Amino acid sequence: MRTLGAEIALVAPGRVEIALRARPDLTQQAGLVHAGAITAIADSACGYAALTRMPKGSDVVSVEFKVNLLAPARGERFVARGEVVRAGKTLTVCRADVVAEDGSVVATMLATMMRVSSRA
Repeated sequence: MRTLGAEIALVAPGRVEIALRARPDLTQQAGLVHAGAITAIADSACGYAALTRMPKGSDVVSVEFKVNLLAPARGERFVARGEVVRAGKTLTVCRADVVAEDGSVVATMLATMMRVSSRA
């Protein structure tokens, strides 16, 4: 997330928001924020939302996700709003919407996160 310049905007039990400011180096040939950057913040919002529901000493990895790109990623700022749908002992299902500053939903994700032991 540091490479993209994304920042955590909200952390609550089962919910995380990650904000991303558009930059020229994050755009594709038409000047829109690249789907890879949009997907990355959605994935991280889901992962961190899942982590808020896991025991201490846990870490999380994505094991599956599906992204629907719903609208061109136009604008200066995007927020990925991740939330836990169902938390299990090992697998947690999450969803995220990525919203542009004008309120339009540019992408939606359904993801499965797996709990792993923390390396730290």
